[in-house]
Amino acid sequence: MPINKSKTWKWKNWEISWSLSKKSNFENNKNILLVHGFGASKKHWRHNQDYLGKIFNCYAIDLLGFGESSQPSALLNYEPYKENSIKYSFDLWSTQISSFCSEIIKSPVYLVGNSIGGVIALKAAETLKNDCKGVILIDCAQRTMDDKRLKKSDILMNFFRPVLKTLVRQRIISNTLFTRAANPKVIKKILEQAYPSGKNIDDELIEILYQPSKRKNSKEAFRGFINLFNDYLATDLFNKVDIPIQLIWGEKDPWESLDEAKDWKKKFRNIKRLDIIQGAGHCPHDEEPEKTNKLIGEFLQETK
Repeated sequence: MPINKSKTWKWKNWEISWSLSKKSNFENNKNILLVHGFGASKKHWRHNQDYLGKIFNCYAIDLLGFGESSQPSALLNYEPYKENSIKYSFDLWSTQISSFCSEIIKSPVYLVGNSIGGVIALKAAETLKNDCKGVILIDCAQRTMDDKRLKKSDILMNFFRPVLKTLVRQRIISNTLFTRAANPKVIKKILEQAYPSGKNIDDELIEILYQPSKRKNSKEAFRGFINLFNDYLATDLFNKVDIPIQLIWGEKDPWESLDEAKDWKKKFRNIKRLDIIQGAGHCPHDEEPEKTNKLIGEFLQETK
């Protein structure tokens, strides 16, 4: 499947890679921006961008540190500033997304996010206010390792957590973890967990995930992310955005609880739909793209 041609946007001191659906009609003044998850890139929307581009202008973007975008070094809270370094965080990525919408799209937008891209989309929507018309969260990250989710009764985790934090701060540890994961065989095994049906696990997908990991500074965003123990949860943000929200969830997601997503639907008034895709896992937009695209299309028609 041909991948849409990448373009580059200069944001602050960095280059951000993005693409636009082939069939775009700027006269309709309606737009979608696709925000990938951890370790992925804009190319992970290979089965969605051009389909959704038949409805609205459909953009996809590489978050800073991922894909073909710049990869500044990770700067943790206690570390002194160094040139070309940055604190990777949801504030950083959401500012990137809201700035892209303001500077490049320049008209109302729907944000679609998978996994951590969902939290980023929610935070960007808070900044964009009326310029964001809705948010679609595909297996949104629930961030079970965040400090705010740690239960006092979990004695073992409370005991080991400081040790874990100390370990993952060390580059030698984070780099070793990254290197072990960043090879095609391991990527395929992870995909077999994430895509329980096995659909669309192909050589193209493995290359989409593997190629960015070969870049010189690819380990840095990984280090920054695995050290985010106290950042936004989706539940912190739902009531801060006054726009319709759609949840799309793979029934067999091994990492993000469907039961918790059902609880979100009950608790938050602006979550208008929870659509469950039978047999799918963490990335139903790529595992079951026809079903996912149809559900997104329905939500767009209901809320436009």
